[in-house]
Amino acid sequence: MMAHVLKTLAVTAGLLIAGAAFAQTADPATPPPPAPPAAGPVAPVAAEWRTVAAEDLLVVDTTKGRVFVELAPRIAPLHVERIRLLAHAGFYDNLVWHRVIDGFMAQTGDPLGTGDGQSPYPDLKAEFTFRRGPDMVFTPVSVPAGAALGFIGSLPVQTQPDAVMATTADGKVHGWGVYCPGVAGMARDEGNDTANSQFFLMRQPYPSLDKRYTVWGNVVAGLDVVRALKVGDGDNGIVTAEPDRMIRVRVASDLPQGERPMVQVLDTMSDRFRAMLAQEREARGADFSVCDIILPSQVSGAPG
Repeated sequence: MMAHVLKTLAVTAGLLIAGAAFAQTADPATPPPPAPPAAGPVAPVAAEWRTVAAEDLLVVDTTKGRVFVELAPRIAPLHVERIRLLAHAGFYDNLVWHRVIDGFMAQTGDPLGTGDGQSPYPDLKAEFTFRRGPDMVFTPVSVPAGAALGFIGSLPVQTQPDAVMATTADGKVHGWGVYCPGVAGMARDEGNDTANSQFFLMRQPYPSLDKRYTVWGNVVAGLDVVRALKVGDGDNGIVTAEPDRMIRVRVASDLPQGERPMVQVLDTMSDRFRAMLAQEREARGADFSVCDIILPSQVSGAPG
């Protein structure tokens, strides 16, 4: 029997939480009039957005709606390879969310629907941490003594400071994903190297999972869908008669061009991100955490 993720952990809860463009033509002989004041948020300029590569975008269609997960192949290459393989094969299609705990996470990926099943492929070696070099773009948001917290792409991470790179043999530093809302982790048995096909998406932050379960991606759109999945946990006697399902799971690059969505995420190197960060820091004060930052995104292309 497989004692998959988090069966003995208590649950804590804490809820978290683009614009309009104006165009006008004018007589070329006369200067155009000034644009009127915006009625709502100013439309972001293209440079503020980063497009998620199609090969790194997992499209999860569920009975509650569509979820987009940005894969993190530089953080957990073995686990991302497995997710891509199983999605390409249609393994995840029609599987239930067999364990959904309010204020915690939603788990799926078991062909038996009980928490005891897995794919026919071998278990994976744990990738709880990774090595970050100067070529891996990192945006810090908090730098407590001896550490740095921030983003690599859309993924919240904790890592040693850049200055430590000069003291290591490979010129890199230690890092790991932080289990903030939306972070995708791999379920496993009691052994570290037992992850296979089951995974979970965080509904709320849960820092005690850090460096204990492999992080392989982050929800960049559809966190509201993850939080809307029906709660049910057979291990603890909380059973729902009709659990929600994943209808279809594919990497965007495997979809026909006409069905392929595009997701853009606020670039953490942009001025808009820095302004959002400053506002959140001021609002939270000493309680500020990297998990307080939910990156805005916009989805275009094929509807879900």
